[in-house]
Amino acid sequence: MRLTSDTSCSQCASRCDFYDAFLRAGKSFPDTEVIRVRFRKHERICRQGDSVSHAIYLTGGTAKLYIEGINGRNIILYLMRPPSYIGLLSFFESIHYTYSVTAIEDAQVCMIGLESLKQLYLEDHEVLLKLNRAFGKSVALIMNKIICLNQKNIRGRIAESLLSLAAFYGNNSFHLPVTRRELGEMSAISEENTVRLLTELKNENIIRLNGRAVDILDTAMLKKISELG
Repeated sequence: MRLTSDTSCSQCASRCDFYDAFLRAGKSFPDTEVIRVRFRKHERICRQGDSVSHAIYLTGGTAKLYIEGINGRNIILYLMRPPSYIGLLSFFESIHYTYSVTAIEDAQVCMIGLESLKQLYLEDHEVLLKLNRAFGKSVALIMNKIICLNQKNIRGRIAESLLSLAAFYGNNSFHLPVTRRELGEMSAISEENTVRLLTELKNENIIRLNGRAVDILDTAMLKKISELG
């Protein structure tokens, strides 16, 4: 983790909604109150159980949001990339994070105090709507994950995870952003079963694998496996 001040908010290409809200209110944006941080790959952005003190806005890179389980058995709820708010589920209800977020590639975030966020939320209609939409999206992703893990077998779960990655990148060909173990954590299955299932799908010509490069060759069949799983 490294603090940085190389770009002011007015020059940033990934300005958060707070900046525009201050301008709409005729106020100057409090650059001095914004903390800009760079995280290296695998560094934790926030930790489950830690106190929530700032609103965190992902401006660069990719991260995973996950629940830390017993004996290192984690469940990845979803991946995120800019523009994304980190910690929305904890802003107003809990004083502690109920999940962790870790960079899966080099990432950059901006942090602003919670009190400033709450004030904007109450005073600016556009901020309220945008945060509510982002909050709703987070809840929908988590609900879909719960349904998947509860109702599908392991073959259906791995198919669902591959389809979600294709949707995340908007392409049926993508570079797997996570390890085999982490792909298993997206599907709540062991690393060994993840490797076995990927091999099965490859041998059935449903996907093609080359290291971390993934090509979904038969989307219809993968969807059928996901639905029937």
